[in-house]
Amino acid sequence: MNETGKIEIEEVDAVPSPPKARVDTTEESARKPDYLEGFLSQKPAETGAGEPGGDVYEGVIAALKEIYDPEIPVNIYELGLIYGVDITADNHVVVTMTLTTPHCPVAESMPGEVELRVGAVPGVGSAEVNLVWDPPWDPQKMSDEAKLELGML
Repeated sequence: MNETGKIEIEEVDAVPSPPKARVDTTEESARKPDYLEGFLSQKPAETGAGEPGGDVYEGVIAALKEIYDPEIPVNIYELGLIYGVDITADNHVVVTMTLTTPHCPVAESMPGEVELRVGAVPGVGSAEVNLVWDPPWDPQKMSDEAKLELGML
């Protein structure tokens, strides 16, 4: 802009080309031009059956998503009642879970149902359920899908 606040325009016939980027290929350079070659030739790491993404783990999660709380029309996984799924090398599954309240009408039967359903997943050697009350369950543990289902979003 000039002093009067107007933008000055200059017309030109050509603009010089910007300088080209150069790659330093000397011995001292930390990166060689083919630094991606080894990375791209690697095969993806195998996911263990008991790890997230593995067959047994995903089967256990699918089984948990089929168990519904009798008072709330949402499965126990989306409801946030499952605190952890641990799978050992010999496919022993330990599910750590809670209930919405210690006075829940299914407090006696729900852990047994979880154990039966998880134990029936192909590849599971044995199943165990640990029922915990700490930390206590609260509605913030629910997934967004569960909150939407219950009209909380």
